[in-house]
Amino acid sequence: MRRITVLALLLLVSSCSSGGSPETTTGNPVPGPTTTTQAAIPVDAEPGDKGTCPYLAVPDVQVINGQKVLFTKVTPGQPQPSCFFYGLDSLEQLRTYIYVGDPRVAKALVDRSAPVSTSNPANEPTGWEGGSQATDKGAVYAVAKGGTAVRVVTNQKQTIKAKRISEAIIKNLGL
Repeated sequence: MRRITVLALLLLVSSCSSGGSPETTTGNPVPGPTTTTQAAIPVDAEPGDKGTCPYLAVPDVQVINGQKVLFTKVTPGQPQPSCFFYGLDSLEQLRTYIYVGDPRVAKALVDRSAPVSTSNPANEPTGWEGGSQATDKGAVYAVAKGGTAVRVVTNQKQTIKAKRISEAIIKNLGL
């Protein structure tokens, strides 16, 4: 009986203490006010099978990004899948990512992709906010509005190309 009482007391004490804020899938807390049920920041999507991007046509990517597209892969099982465009060398030249959900998570995803401290401000289309920057492998343009985030990563060093792709996605999806 004494052993059961001690175990019950230990369980009660451990359930009442909090060891800090919950962690996300990347191991970092979501910025903003601490709540008992913080949403997790999703991990980056991996390419799935070859397919057609439902919101971005290959001819548009070729014109805006300036490279021929050989094939496209999409992530399976998402309402707005991430799309991966590959060039004639079969290397990834462009990837897109769309998140719809918690506004704090949308903002955190943008900040993870184009941190406020290191990127140039991005505020187009009107009402969207985020960052834009060249990277060691190309450029990124990431913006959020409310609970929606759109991120484009290109192998081109010009951020304008990623920006134009982002604008096309937002227009095509009516966001």
